[in-house]
Amino acid sequence: MGAFLLHVGATVMCPHAGQVQTTPGNPRVKVGGQPVATLADQYLVSGCPFPPQGGGPCVQVKWLVPAVRVRAGGQPVILQNSVGISMGAAPLGPPQVVMTQVRVRGT
Repeated sequence: MGAFLLHVGATVMCPHAGQVQTTPGNPRVKVGGQPVATLADQYLVSGCPFPPQGGGPCVQVKWLVPAVRVRAGGQPVILQNSVGISMGAAPLGPPQVVMTQVRVRGT
């Protein structure tokens, strides 16, 4: 069974409760009226409270394991259970998908 596709309006947080904002590179494919998140998109973190002495705040998320079978605009989509890493000056832990759309699934 697959997992739900992430979209631009999904709630994703870094391990320290910073908000992840998705900037879509190809907004043609949509779910619920919002662009689907793909591996090529940019994922910036704002509001991460992690102190600089601990590796600095998270500034972006890099997804490592996207969908295998589903693509949008030639790029693999990001799923609710995709594996990623929050990055600051060093890797700081996996992001958490808190909420996403619940209609479209992929693998």
